[in-house]
Amino acid sequence: MRIIKPPRLLEFARKHPKSAPSLLHWLSVAKVAQWRNLTATRADFPHADEVRVSSHRPVTVFNISGKAFRLLTAIHYETGKVFILDLLTHAEYSKNTWKNRL
Repeated sequence: MRIIKPPRLLEFARKHPKSAPSLLHWLSVAKVAQWRNLTATRADFPHADEVRVSSHRPVTVFNISGKAFRLLTAIHYETGKVFILDLLTHAEYSKNTWKNRL
């Protein structure tokens, strides 16, 4: 997959060092993946979840460092691109305000 805006992962890891190993693992797996649908994504990340946001678009959410952080992505399976939308702490994610922004 082609990862769009990977520096966002590194920026987040600098602010939240506990997330760094999991984010680097996610990035290394995602770069070589050939996901065609959510089922294929879940073969690599079983807890990946697809959520519809206020724009009615699907956002794929990955748990990072257990459930301490969430990585929000838009996966365009047909083009092989993964857009990094946001990274949140568990507390920020739980507020659900992110659904209105995306």
